[in-house]
Amino acid sequence: MAVDLTSTLAWTTASGDAATMLDELQPNILKAHARDHLSVLFLRFGENRKDAAAAKGFLAALANQQMKSAKTQLQEISAFKAAGTGGTPYVGVGLTAAGYHALGVKQVPQDESFLRGMRDPATRQKLADPPRSTFDPGYHGEIHAVVLIGDAADGAMTARRNEVLALLPDSVTVLAEEAGLGRTNSRGEGIEHFGYVDGRSQPLFLAEDVDAEKNSTDGINVWDPSAPLSQVLVADVAAPDPAVHFGSYFVFRKLEQNVRRFKQAELDLAGALGLTGDDRERAGAMIIGRFEDGTPLTTQREDGAESPVSNNFTYDSDLAAAKCPFQAHIRKTNPRGSGGFEEPADERLHLMARRGVPYGERADDPNADVPPAQRPSGGVGLLFMAFNSALGNQFEFTQATWADNPGFPKAPVKPGLDPVIGQGPRESSEYVPGWGGTTTVTAPPVPQAVTCKGGDYFFMPSLAFLRSLA
Repeated sequence: MAVDLTSTLAWTTASGDAATMLDELQPNILKAHARDHLSVLFLRFGENRKDAAAAKGFLAALANQQMKSAKTQLQEISAFKAAGTGGTPYVGVGLTAAGYHALGVKQVPQDESFLRGMRDPATRQKLADPPRSTFDPGYHGEIHAVVLIGDAADGAMTARRNEVLALLPDSVTVLAEEAGLGRTNSRGEGIEHFGYVDGRSQPLFLAEDVDAEKNSTDGINVWDPSAPLSQVLVADVAAPDPAVHFGSYFVFRKLEQNVRRFKQAELDLAGALGLTGDDRERAGAMIIGRFEDGTPLTTQREDGAESPVSNNFTYDSDLAAAKCPFQAHIRKTNPRGSGGFEEPADERLHLMARRGVPYGERADDPNADVPPAQRPSGGVGLLFMAFNSALGNQFEFTQATWADNPGFPKAPVKPGLDPVIGQGPRESSEYVPGWGGTTTVTAPPVPQAVTCKGGDYFFMPSLAFLRSLA
């Protein structure tokens, strides 16, 4: 039976073509892999046929010696839950369109955005990106491949990274390397450098994950996190059998965070709205849409969410944005059916599987209550990573049509840009200072505190394709 892309997948009972698909799919696509310690290598292949052959041999060796399948990843997760058995490191491989050409592969994935690439001027204009000359040096030229090595433990990741590097032929150049380092709050939940729980709201592609999410709520499920496989998987046209061999389009963005500027913006907004005492913390929640511990602002005025933090909410009870502003980051990038321009089912199709990891060392404790002046102004940020089946309808749509669009969502007032990832001129925005009230206040724009320093589009092919390169 053909792989059913129209629904979620029950992986524990998968058989036939679905089982083959899992055996040949890279991990981290359908479900996040542990990667608190992560190395991301950006590669460029040589220019002649001999170099192409060497690069092919390297990729095949990775698939045969260093990489595991999505099926193995899921089995390792089950073993860990059942008996605490540790898993193996994650190794992922992606190719740019230029990388396919450098290898001499004729069958190239045909997504328009992928073929154009993130470095193309049309893409940069669409995303409102800064000039590529402002990117870190490793992203100035043409990138051919990315290799990701991740694990929960630094030692295991480092050992596997060294094994990967030992396989590199002399004709393959490492253009750049990024080091991801997961950070947590006092409850052990992953946070980004601004101090907020990150990655909680994700489309779920596995039936077992959807069932677990439903069972963790109070029985009233107002938000369905499930997503069909078609929202993340793409037939691997260069693989031996595209009917059972799949991959996914992968977005990588190095996003530098000016923590000092953001934390000052929280204080400035609290002052502009007249918030006092403990209620001043709500200013940050109005920028993000959640409190630092992940409590959704639209569900309650104060923090103190259960663990894991709730993802079971919509904006149906807050259509006037009297609790969570229209321009709040999570409302702009996941409107949960409230965007006003599309049917809810169509709106959901823009969501992508995010797999980001923080990067950079800092002297201060992100969980401590210290003045903004003691926070880093650069050198830290997020290695944003996401899997898509259609780059133009997912990542690019979310960034350009939602985050960078001052008129989204449809509202009585102009929401403005996403205060976190929005790129472009910023204007003042409307807020309701009293949670659930009716009086509005116009506050100055939140200054941009996130800057793109590099990135590209890749296709994460099937293991079968990589092995076929030998």
